[in-house]
Amino acid sequence: MIKFSSYNRIKRYIKRHAFAFLFGNGFKKFGKKVSMINPDIIEGEQYICLSDNVSFGAQAWLLALKQDNQEPKLVIEEGVTVGRFSHIVAIKEVVIEKNVLIADKVYISDNLHSYEDINTPIINQKILFKSNVIIGENSWIGENVSIIGAKIGKHSVIGSNSVVNSDIPDYSIAVGSPARVIKKYDFKDKIWKKV
Repeated sequence: MIKFSSYNRIKRYIKRHAFAFLFGNGFKKFGKKVSMINPDIIEGEQYICLSDNVSFGAQAWLLALKQDNQEPKLVIEEGVTVGRFSHIVAIKEVVIEKNVLIADKVYISDNLHSYEDINTPIINQKILFKSNVIIGENSWIGENVSIIGAKIGKHSVIGSNSVVNSDIPDYSIAVGSPARVIKKYDFKDKIWKKV
């Protein structure tokens, strides 16, 4: 009798290979053992680099949007795991470094919708670049987090439901809306300390 977990592994294996065979060549880079199961929307894949052992949960939405002749750059480095219902958008640069763990329903973007012209619907206004996004290696991004035009240092933790709109240093734990640092790693005492 086959176990459900074995059935899921077989199903994921088949879907991963089918996706790579059918669509992998359309990406700027499509590494070994990339796993994209049932993505929802992928646009601008010619500007998207997925390195080895990158894994996405179901219903991912990836967008690399060329605007004003600026080629976008969406880079996801080795060993990154992204949960279900992720939404990642780059109009200039979004980089997720090695071994980052991202939970479900996370939004990552280097831009905002313009809303200044009250005589034009927001949907028809220009998308504005805010700032490059870099998520440092070995970090953990909790569920329902939004990261908009901000850098997150390496080996940092962003608590669930946080909104990150300014930079977070290396070895930090940040929570809230807007996110603020509540702990930093103390290398002398080798513990996380409240700040």
